[in-house]
Amino acid sequence: QEYLTQSWGGSVQSGGNLTLSCVYSGMLYKEHYVAWFCQAPGKMREGVAAIDREGATNYRDSVKGRITVSSDVGKNAVYLHINNLQPQDSDVYYCASRIGWNLQTVLNVFSSDQFLAWGQGTQVTVSS
Repeated sequence: QEYLTQSWGGSVQSGGNLTLSCVYSGMLYKEHYVAWFCQAPGKMREGVAAIDREGATNYRDSVKGRITVSSDVGKNAVYLHINNLQPQDSDVYYCASRIGWNLQTVLNVFSSDQFLAWGQGTQVTVSS
């Protein structure tokens, strides 16, 4: 069984930076990748960034250059670093894991229905 536990998000001023963390368990020695999604009220979850065990990354085009995903395999942790936050970044952010794939072989990185384990979500609020 895989579990993902997210850090608290918080409130940030526009232009600020924030790092979200996601600690996972139950996936040791398994091929997998972890993705970050964001969800605004009444909207579908959207993929933001992903990273696999080999350190390969994948980003939604609109966030490239402003968001970075990283991992610490020794700590079973994945991080989402968001720079220059804007009010439109105010969403609930989720991490999720997908077992059995890496970012070199998967076809649709951010197909949310393919992820079986999800973090609890964390609210990020950006004020102008």
